[in-house]
Amino acid sequence: MNCLLCQRPLHPNLTLPWLLSWRPLVQPVVCVACWQQFQPIMATSACLSCGRAQATRTPCRDCQRWNQPDFYNQALFEYNSAMQAYFKQYKFKGDFRLRQVFAAVLQARLAQLRPTLMVTIPVTPATMLTRGFNQVTGWLANGENQSWLQTAAVAKTIAQSAKTREDRLATPQPFVLSPTTPKLQGQTIVIVDDVYTTGRTIRHAADLLLESGAKQVIGLTLSR
Repeated sequence: MNCLLCQRPLHPNLTLPWLLSWRPLVQPVVCVACWQQFQPIMATSACLSCGRAQATRTPCRDCQRWNQPDFYNQALFEYNSAMQAYFKQYKFKGDFRLRQVFAAVLQARLAQLRPTLMVTIPVTPATMLTRGFNQVTGWLANGENQSWLQTAAVAKTIAQSAKTREDRLATPQPFVLSPTTPKLQGQTIVIVDDVYTTGRTIRHAADLLLESGAKQVIGLTLSR
């Protein structure tokens, strides 16, 4: 098997303790060199509100502007050049195999949060038609998708990646809840998304869930 990112052959580390354990071999999907290009965010010093990498565990300057005490976000990796290249290939060029790169680490953090409900940020029907998948649900076990959070628009007039910070912050509420939405009163809900940039998108989703009775909403994003 080759690394999904650089295509070099993968060589699993067959240690003696593993051989004596009789456990099944977990085959890696990326090589050590590629994995080390991604920069994890240390939770012990990340921003309390958005998960930004920083020196102290206090709300960052951006988050001091938000007034949303019942929401906070955790992010797993910094949005560096390696992460940018990953999203270009996975999200924009549609290489669905690359969902495997971060599936295990994101599912592990989701399990630690132990929400009573989990929901993913949806894509528009037009995006689903052209791309063929939701990049967020690709990371989840069996492509799990909670479809009761939906986009109000059928298609985006301007892609989020093409907007300025000011345009993103001025975006009106883009989500609605479907008639099949479960009871939200008193629930702790985790919203899973790909990248936290300004926070406008995921906080719109959090606002909608909190207004509908959720007790607390936690964001979980792969990158910040």
